[in-house]
Amino acid sequence: MSRMNRKFLAGVMGIGVLAAAMLWLAFNRGPLAPVQVQLAVAKESELTAGVFGIGAVEARHAYAIGPTQAGRVLRVLVDHGDSVKAGQLLAEMEPVDLEQRLSSAGAGRQRAQQAVLIAEAQVREAESRHKVASTNAARYRELVQKNFVSREAVEVRNNEASVTLAGLEAAQAALHVARRDVDRAGLDRKAIASQLANLKLIAPVDGLVVAREAEPGSTVVAGQAVVRMINPHSVWVRARIDQSRAAGLVQGLFAEVVLRSSQSKKLSGRVARVEIQSDAVTEERVVTISFAAPPQMSLGELAEVTIHREKSARVLAVPSAAVKRIGDQQGVWQTKDGKARFRKVKTGMQTLDGMTEVTDGLAAGDSVIVYSSAQLREGVKVEIGKTS
Repeated sequence: MSRMNRKFLAGVMGIGVLAAAMLWLAFNRGPLAPVQVQLAVAKESELTAGVFGIGAVEARHAYAIGPTQAGRVLRVLVDHGDSVKAGQLLAEMEPVDLEQRLSSAGAGRQRAQQAVLIAEAQVREAESRHKVASTNAARYRELVQKNFVSREAVEVRNNEASVTLAGLEAAQAALHVARRDVDRAGLDRKAIASQLANLKLIAPVDGLVVAREAEPGSTVVAGQAVVRMINPHSVWVRARIDQSRAAGLVQGLFAEVVLRSSQSKKLSGRVARVEIQSDAVTEERVVTISFAAPPQMSLGELAEVTIHREKSARVLAVPSAAVKRIGDQQGVWQTKDGKARFRKVKTGMQTLDGMTEVTDGLAAGDSVIVYSSAQLREGVKVEIGKTS
């Protein structure tokens, strides 16, 4: 064989080796290689459905103690962290002119009471005059029948009786007005006394002071808090739960709470309330978790909440990672004759440890794909790795 022929043969062999290597890479590592998958087996087990949410520590009973009208703070008797009793004086507002107005209202009521006494005396006087005038008029009517007096004299006596009757009615009306003035003066004095009493900021319940928001000399408006307090026994966690997983949440379910400040400790609680109003923007529902004995925690602290439903009977379950959705169909991927096949299933509850109940479409012992090295398609070649 000539030297040229040997070179040609070597070149052909090199091309063949290169082509074989490329084909091997294409079918084993390239786009024509089978997709590497891992399988899991559908098993019957007891599932405990759980719901996870993020919330914050709040006080169910919180009180903002402040004046009912604008004014200047005279003194503040408590500070942050103080325990207070119901009825205890917390702070006081400056009365300005309320004490003088109260004295003036008291004097006005006394004056109105004196006016009542005068009106009563006037009524008695008017009654006496009317009685005398009525008696004279009656006597003159008898005398005119015997022709002892003229008819003009009778008319004069009748007119006197009418005048005294009008005077009596006027005196009675004045008495009624005077009595109404006494009532009005009393209400005015009571209103001023109430305003004066409202200047004393009193604790409505036994509780804990959590904020002192104004100092003596500060001017506050009506409704502005001078002191904030809470009932420490009403501390709970207000958590937000995804609406898609909020079905079945009811009062009394067991819950675990992990505070941001102590992430290694789980606190036990119960669902106290599932709020009816959901958040349409975030698509979340608010659930509150209460404690039998509220632990030490700071208001506003973030908390992780896990709510546990009751355990189910033995159900067929697969890893949640195996459940996929293609369009509007929900199902799992399986292997058949070395190829991927999609199978529709119906699912039930999901657990926080990554298991999903299968209510229809699978049987115990069926294998499903839980992991694939590439996106699966119907009929794509697959190569099975380990099975869990």
